[in-house]
Amino acid sequence: MRLTLPLLLLLGNWAIPGGLGDRAQLTATAPQLDDEEKYSAHMPAHLRCDACRAVAYQMWQHLAKAEAKLHTPDSGGHQELSESVYTDVLDQSCSQTWQDYGVREVNQVKQLTGPGLSNGPEPTISVMLTGGLWPTRLSRTCLHYLGEFGEDQIYEAHQQGQEALKALLCGGPRGACSEEAPVARAEL
Repeated sequence: MRLTLPLLLLLGNWAIPGGLGDRAQLTATAPQLDDEEKYSAHMPAHLRCDACRAVAYQMWQHLAKAEAKLHTPDSGGHQELSESVYTDVLDQSCSQTWQDYGVREVNQVKQLTGPGLSNGPEPTISVMLTGGLWPTRLSRTCLHYLGEFGEDQIYEAHQQGQEALKALLCGGPRGACSEEAPVARAEL
């Protein structure tokens, strides 16, 4: 009786409607990367908007955490970081490992994925490629924005909110997320 009961439960699960036997099979394949995606030291043009959004999110997160450390119950309201502190925090946000980010393919469209990069409804199943050149590309992208805008302007945008920071880095007529953003990278 002891052997029969577990065997019947196992077989019953396959025979009962709604059991494991009725579930649709899920499959996923790794994204097929082209040569630029595999070997280029630069972020591929079609992923630059996602990369910019990831950088804006990480900068905002790092700055918000640093500000939260200054906030104590008796400090009253919002505390501003000193210039030396926010400069260090922004440098740290760019020099992090970026290991939580990678690329996946959803509906034949490759996209960068990771914290702060929700692109609508999540697929039921997907394969994300991490490591390789992706962390280096994200770090370089981050450092590029630090150089282009400077720590002061980035911190001012951060103080206006996460969307303001994203708009500064990624918006505008030449921003990585604008419709008119240059797709081809001019080599020097």
